[in-house]
Amino acid sequence: MKLSTVAWTAAATAGAAAAGGAATDPGSRWYRALRKPDWQPPPVAFPVVWTALYTDLAVAFAVALDQNGGDTAADRRREVRAYRRALAANLVLNAAWSWFFWRSRRPWLAAAEAAALTVSSADLVRRTYRLRRGAGIALAPYALWCGFATVLSTAIARLNPAGPSQR
Repeated sequence: MKLSTVAWTAAATAGAAAAGGAATDPGSRWYRALRKPDWQPPPVAFPVVWTALYTDLAVAFAVALDQNGGDTAADRRREVRAYRRALAANLVLNAAWSWFFWRSRRPWLAAAEAAALTVSSADLVRRTYRLRRGAGIALAPYALWCGFATVLSTAIARLNPAGPSQR
């Protein structure tokens, strides 16, 4: 694994984390007023899980990008370009959820966005697995967590159809 690739994937992942984090406000009056399902993890779980997942993402992406794949150099370049586009799209979706949920205060839109993130994450696991099997397996918890986030976002949206200020 090249240091330059690790630096690039770490920077891209940290950028997504920072962009999403800039919008996140679990202490807001709006969020505290929302009804939440009983099975929602405690607040401390989210930064712990996301820190571990972002670290996993940066490493798995770097391992996959440095893997020699494809039948020819041209095939490899095409595969890596497609992988980078899928990775960039996924990181944008990842950061966007926070803006839809926390800043726009639109839980249904955030739930739909989380579903798109889950599909993108599953596709990224598949792509990563093709490039480097172990990295793809290591990335699977990210797609699973995004699926959980979709279910949780949907549950919050259902519990708060009119928003907390209109109940």
